Amino acid sequence: MAANSPNLECRMYEARYPEVDMAVMIQVKNIADMGAYVSLLEYNNIEGMILFSELSRRRIRSVSSLIKVGRIEPVMVLRVDKDKGYIDLSKRRVSEEDIQACEERYNKSKLVHSIMRHVAETLSIDLEELYINIGWPLYRRYGHAFEAFKIMVTDPDSVLSSLTREVKETGADGQEITKVEPVVSEEIKEALIKNIRRRMTPQPLKIRADIEMKCFQFDGVLHIKEAMRKAEAAGNKDCPVKIKLVAPPLYVLTTQTLDKEQGISVLTQAIADCTEAIELHKGKLAVKEAPRAVSERDDKLLAEHMAKLRIDNEEVSGDEDSEEEEDTGMGDVDVESGAGITE
Repeated sequence: MAANSPNLECRMYEARYPEVDMAVMIQVKNIADMGAYVSLLEYNNIEGMILFSELSRRRIRSVSSLIKVGRIEPVMVLRVDKDKGYIDLSKRRVSEEDIQACEERYNKSKLVHSIMRHVAETLSIDLEELYINIGWPLYRRYGHAFEAFKIMVTDPDSVLSSLTREVKETGADGQEITKVEPVVSEEIKEALIKNIRRRMTPQPLKIRADIEMKCFQFDGVLHIKEAMRKAEAAGNKDCPVKIKLVAPPLYVLTTQTLDKEQGISVLTQAIADCTEAIELHKGKLAVKEAPRAVSERDDKLLAEHMAKLRIDNEEVSGDEDSEEEEDTGMGDVDVESGAGITE
């Protein structure tokens, strides 16, 4: 049974060894007398070595502060002996630009590798065979298979149709003929597309801005509502804008979009339109938090904060014995129902 199991170990790139002066991602395996032995994660964990003299440009006071077993980081390739399999690496010669480029490439390659490995495991085929027929040709054609996979999320046929091979056959007349056939079977195609769409379909980002808005004129609430409508009108189909009251005079504007820059731009315009509308009636708008991408945790904290304010407001409004009445200038606006003032 074990003998028939597919091989699921393979390097990420077609080249068996990295090039000299190339930054590669490694994981430290153990530390010896002369240096550290590491695994090159993009090259099926082949072994390399970082001499202690290549750890830092400064005098080394403590090796453990510079390199630790299990750490994953980019290093520079100094020498490659393909015959003996020796790879000498340097940590001190890798620049910030090299580190950034290596991390970006590795993260893309790791995602591609994870998808390819899952398909190979699911269909019980060798991972290297999958790379030979699909992965490495896509690296050659698109610069990185990740770029091809991004296209395949919406248009897989435009990518996979280019993956063909020539097959020689003997015709009815005994002459040898060459036929071109697709490399990717329907079974592999279906599994690959399913995994790519599951792992790479973009998720919308939530963009949020926090503002304070006040208008102490007569019908101030109506002027604020009109300004809020102006803000929401700045949205579009791809970036709809919503504005909600947290507690007077604090409001939040939100939008959801696949394009972070577009979302920030739309909310910035919404704030500008809202500012213009409220200032026509001598109101004021102050930006407390500029438009930025927020996480689910931020949303949860906002919801908790709004719930607390509602409870506090209910307790205050029920205190009829209070000698002083706080002047909020406009009261609470019910954005959703369009109700008036709660005093």
